[in-house]
Amino acid sequence: MLGRVQRQRIDVGAAGLLPVMPEFRGIMVAMKNLGSTIVVLLVALVACALPTAAQQKRLSPHETISAVVDGHRVTIVYGRPYTKSPKTGEIRKIWGGLVPYGAIWRTGADEATLLITQQAIQLGPNTIPAGAYTLWTLPSADGRAKLIVNKQIGQWGIGSQSYDEANDVARIELKKEALVNPLDQFTISAEANPAGGGILKLGWENTQYSTTFTVKK
Repeated sequence: MLGRVQRQRIDVGAAGLLPVMPEFRGIMVAMKNLGSTIVVLLVALVACALPTAAQQKRLSPHETISAVVDGHRVTIVYGRPYTKSPKTGEIRKIWGGLVPYGAIWRTGADEATLLITQQAIQLGPNTIPAGAYTLWTLPSADGRAKLIVNKQIGQWGIGSQSYDEANDVARIELKKEALVNPLDQFTISAEANPAGGGILKLGWENTQYSTTFTVKK
C-alpha cells in the first residue's frame, strides 16, 4: 500500500523538495538535470502519487486550474472548502475565524496548495524560477495579507511537517478588495491581465486578495 511507504524528499533546485516514493526515486535522480519541463512533469506525477492514506483524509473537493499567460502555462492545484463545515453543517466565519489572522494558512484545504509554472514569473519584486511550489497565505487583522511561495511540495497543509519558513522563496503583499457577491466556496483564479501579464486572485466569503504577475522572458 502506498499509504504505508516511508517517503523521502530530494532537492531538484527550483522545483523544490519533492516527496518521492521508492518507485519514483531512480527516475527523479536520473532526470533531475534534464530541464524544468521534465521536472514539472515529474512533479505532477509525484503529486498524483501521494499516499492513499492522505487522500482519504480529504474533506473538501479539489480543483486544478491553469492559464496561459504570454505563451506560458501557470497551473494551481488546490482544495476548495465551503463556508459550511463538512462535519457539523455550521456556517463558519472565514477571515479571522476559520482562517485566523496572524497565522500561516495553506490557501485552501487538505494538501498544501500547489503552484506549477513552466517559465519563471515575476511576483511583485520577486522572481520565481520555473518549477513547482506551495502557496501559503498570511492574513492580518488590519486588512493586509501576504502570499508566500515555498519550495517544499507534497505535504499535508497542517501539522508540524507542513510549513517550513526556511524553504520560503518569496513573500508578496496582496491587494484586498470587498466582494459584491460573497463566495460560499474558496476560489482561486489565474487569468490574463488586459494590461499585460496575469492576475492571481484568492476569494472567499466577502473578501478577495489578488496580485499581478508577469512571465520572465
